[in-house]
Amino acid sequence: MLDITGIDTFYGLSQALFGLSLNVERKEIICLLGRNGAGKTTVLKSVIGLVPPRSGEIKFKGEDIIGKPPYKIASLGIGYVPPDKRVFPTLTVRENLEVAIKDYKSKRAWSIDSIYGFFPQLKRLDKRKAGYLSGGERQMLVTARTLMGNPELILLDEPTEGLSPIMVSLLMQQIKKLREEGLTVILAEMNVRSALGLSDRAYILEKGQIRYEGRVGEIMNQSQLLEKYLAL
Repeated sequence: MLDITGIDTFYGLSQALFGLSLNVERKEIICLLGRNGAGKTTVLKSVIGLVPPRSGEIKFKGEDIIGKPPYKIASLGIGYVPPDKRVFPTLTVRENLEVAIKDYKSKRAWSIDSIYGFFPQLKRLDKRKAGYLSGGERQMLVTARTLMGNPELILLDEPTEGLSPIMVSLLMQQIKKLREEGLTVILAEMNVRSALGLSDRAYILEKGQIRYEGRVGEIMNQSQLLEKYLAL
């Protein structure tokens, strides 16, 4: 579904990614792991077009998307959930979802009713102003709002940051269910054990480069690797 080949991404004159390559298959969950500043968020921003790479290729379902504006990339079927949990605080939960409704003819288009079926916690908060939600509730809402755009590939950037252990567990269960809904997921996460617990494969980044890639079972058995790059 997604093929990234040799991308170099910069913030101004500072290079953040160095010849980075990875691939994602349809209905796969992969996680991007690494310490702060390793380049995880930059990978996601490179894909969605917020920080376009200066060289290399990013192909989504065979189409080169480098150079396209973010709204065009989103319309192709990629959704990005940023780490800041930003909502419209003066709007209710329902109103936050309504602003993201797209006029799709797809049989699998998400609706507010199907979102509430997937996130029953949000249904109970239907009329609550988003500014009064907890961090975990906001994360559910911004994820749900992204789903309203009917993505095939969803990019989740540090979704568990600042959440309680109970909310982390609940959110990870919902992320895993996204695959059952037919979605493909890229998860950039500092919560290593939770991320590995639901992913098929993992990429470990350091200083803007892939240091290791493998199936989750292989990585979990390599204590030296986990200690060197993830301080576990």
